[in-house]
Amino acid sequence: MTADSDPIRAEGPSVVTDGGDEGAKLLVLDPAGEGKHGELPATWRPLAAQRQIIWCRLPVDGALSQAEDVLGDAEPGGPPIDVVAAGGSAADALRLAERHPGAAAHVLLVDPVPDESSELAERVRSAGTAVAVLPHSTGEPYNRVPPPLPLGHPDVVAGVTKILENV
Repeated sequence: MTADSDPIRAEGPSVVTDGGDEGAKLLVLDPAGEGKHGELPATWRPLAAQRQIIWCRLPVDGALSQAEDVLGDAEPGGPPIDVVAAGGSAADALRLAERHPGAAAHVLLVDPVPDESSELAERVRSAGTAVAVLPHSTGEPYNRVPPPLPLGHPDVVAGVTKILENV
């Protein structure tokens, strides 16, 4: 059973937000549907002190359209919006950035599906949005987590934080 077909993951809000309403935004496309109880994963809460986090729980109907609204409402020269996605949602994130050129400063991908993402990522880069692959599951036994690495994993948060600190 996948997260998309898991009725338990589809319960709860489609979007969870935390952090300030003004300033930089972090738009997260979560295929696993973490945040079911209306709170960000604990590992992400320190980032909410620096920027608004909009966590879109993709197993819930309407989450992707709300992500579309966030990028579609971005104003030129406004606060930066960075997008984070994992696994199969990486292609969704890249398509969103492609439909809204200039709205996303970065698209950060965790364990993207290579065949779906590589050509699309190049088009998004060509339009001026930085695209990066974050720490991901190697599938090695010491990882203990098969790909895609969950977005709540501390290595993902550390990778996002490192990239955002260097902009």
